[in-house]
Amino acid sequence: MLKTESTLASVWLILLRLVELHGIDPQRFLQEVGVRPEALRDIRARLPSRLADIAFSKAAAQIPDPAFALRAGECWHPSNLGTMGYAWLSSRTLHTGLKRLERFARIVGNRASYCCVDKPAGLHVVFDHGRDDGPIAHLITDFTLSMLLNMCRTNFGSQLNFLALRLRRPEPADPQPWLRLFGCAVEFGAVEDSFLLDRDTVDAPLPTANIPLANTFDKILTEQLAHLFDDDIVSRCKTHLLRQLTSGPPSAQETCTALGMSQRTLQRKLGELGLTYQSLCDETRHELARRYLDDPGKSVTEVTFLLGFSEQSAFTRAFRRWSGMSPTTYRYSPAV
Repeated sequence: MLKTESTLASVWLILLRLVELHGIDPQRFLQEVGVRPEALRDIRARLPSRLADIAFSKAAAQIPDPAFALRAGECWHPSNLGTMGYAWLSSRTLHTGLKRLERFARIVGNRASYCCVDKPAGLHVVFDHGRDDGPIAHLITDFTLSMLLNMCRTNFGSQLNFLALRLRRPEPADPQPWLRLFGCAVEFGAVEDSFLLDRDTVDAPLPTANIPLANTFDKILTEQLAHLFDDDIVSRCKTHLLRQLTSGPPSAQETCTALGMSQRTLQRKLGELGLTYQSLCDETRHELARRYLDDPGKSVTEVTFLLGFSEQSAFTRAFRRWSGMSPTTYRYSPAV
């Protein structure tokens, strides 16, 4: 279980390509930072987040262009983000992809976080680098948001731009690199690092979508989250629930036994998050129902039994309670 802030070592391959684009020898750069090259070839390896701060500091000292991190979008590959990278590519819409990133980002790096908020104009995504404001934090934001923009364009198309962008960094002497890349108005000196995607864009079905693969990746990511973070009680519960659902949701006591804790402890931990065991069961079933219904290869009857319901009418009532619509209406409605 992780006790310190860390990042997937494979993410460093993006940074190495970035510094190489700016004329720096990547192997010498790694040596200066104190990272062994073989660590980057281990798909399970993680590196302390403090080393990333050192690396960005060294890169900034050697690269005269203050906007150098904006080229990170040219340097990413799905494999650099582990399972999350391939889950992203298979997402049904950018909305589901960004919500997936919000939920599983800790696997890629547990210092930063994302928060997705639905607004009338579209999806508002806030990025928190997990650091005090300063030059290194602003570079990490440039690195992350430029990569995320490219990820969205990979799925949606090269014509995609953010509707609006807010950055905590002070306005640079030359803001044009930011304006050119993101293709929208940029508010510098803002209270948060965030962007807005319009509703039609964020909910449009993607040509790269592969629902069965996305469902498989979600299961893997849920298990990884539960394995890496013993403080993530929700993911640990969901992992157990997903394994048992076809036979009906396990009781709270059965789940407690599997997690090695008392029922009182589970209730307390969930209560601190504003949850109950029943609400977590419903949330897990609802999430899984939506994923299965997104897959045209699965009938509603099949989904009924995969979720542990004995009758389709019981599933229909439950789904209507969760979402306000029937499973069939959800399946044939526009992407949500």
